[in-house]
Amino acid sequence: MQYTNVITGRFLDRPNRFVAHVETSQGVQTVHVKNTGRCRELLVPGATVYLEQNAIPTRKTAFDLIAVQKGSRLINMDAQAPNQVFAEWAARFLPENARLYREYVYGASRLDFCFETEKGLHLVEVKGVTLEENGAARFPDAPTERGVKHIRELQRAVETGLHATLFFVVQMEGIQSVAPNDTTHPAFGQALREAASHGVNVLAYDCTVTADSLSIRRPAPVLLSSS
Repeated sequence: MQYTNVITGRFLDRPNRFVAHVETSQGVQTVHVKNTGRCRELLVPGATVYLEQNAIPTRKTAFDLIAVQKGSRLINMDAQAPNQVFAEWAARFLPENARLYREYVYGASRLDFCFETEKGLHLVEVKGVTLEENGAARFPDAPTERGVKHIRELQRAVETGLHATLFFVVQMEGIQSVAPNDTTHPAFGQALREAASHGVNVLAYDCTVTADSLSIRRPAPVLLSSS
């Protein structure tokens, strides 16, 4: 996926989860943060951030915060990007006559994708990962009961004979591994391990990240052990 009209700024503060103050060449801007997660390890005062100028004149904020520099690593933190790059990536592998549905209602959940092929339905839930420590990525960065609910739905789908995948889009490059963040939300890790043991596929891919683009790059190992 490609962004347009991207500028660089210096992060100042984040008064709430929706907006931040960023110093730019055009002065201090109040910008929309396209990620409602905590992102405490990313949005630190003085960090270099990247902003996309939005094209909607009625918006209260003229810019969206889409990426941040963390040391030598550039991290995309646009929460809407993982679904888009996954759809672009998956389209390259879809068999002829396959159909792709977005926001597919299954059970009590609205899952991100459903692929319909000659082999039947394949449900996919995509999770964007921005939390990294010493080259290892973890999800989530905050408790997510919604995430647990989605995993349970994927497991139920497999138990009824469907195919299901939880797909981690790691919004950075060169990650050594991806694992559930049991310290922050042990119930998520427990649900993920149980679902995997019942046949839910758990995959992770890192991304090529630039200031104005994001694309899925290559698979990363998923570590499910709680030890």
